[in-house]
Amino acid sequence: MNDIAAEIIDILRDRKLTLGTVESATGGLIAHLLTGVPGSSDVFRGSIVSYSNDIKMNLAGVKKTTLEKYGAVSPQVANEMAAGGRKALGVDICVADTGIAGPGGATPGKPVGLFYLGLSTKEGTVAQKHLFTGSRDENKQQAAQTTLQSVLDYLKKLP
Repeated sequence: MNDIAAEIIDILRDRKLTLGTVESATGGLIAHLLTGVPGSSDVFRGSIVSYSNDIKMNLAGVKKTTLEKYGAVSPQVANEMAAGGRKALGVDICVADTGIAGPGGATPGKPVGLFYLGLSTKEGTVAQKHLFTGSRDENKQQAAQTTLQSVLDYLKKLP
């Protein structure tokens, strides 16, 4: 993952773009991986760890009605976290995650390992659904790696 993070930082620097994160289930792991790259402060603006719904609403811009209608682990919340974080952090690109790392927390239709990963850019905001398998730490690691890969894929597609 360190190689992916380093490549992201290099591309962001070359393109003069900034990045931020809004993390729930990963608890700051994505930001940790990005800030492990020397010089990341040139392009990484910061992170909101929105573990509680109050923080999702008050800092990340998630609407209370969205949480009530879809639940915290949903593509709608991932999208609002990413878009709200992009605005709150003043960045070009913002990624967000919400999920159930486990071992508990599963509900009908939302199993352990279910994550939604949001990506917000000036072109728009999208969420991807993922179902990871493993321990709590493994699920968090897989979510962080998948999120970083989605940022790298986006950056590589830029003209």
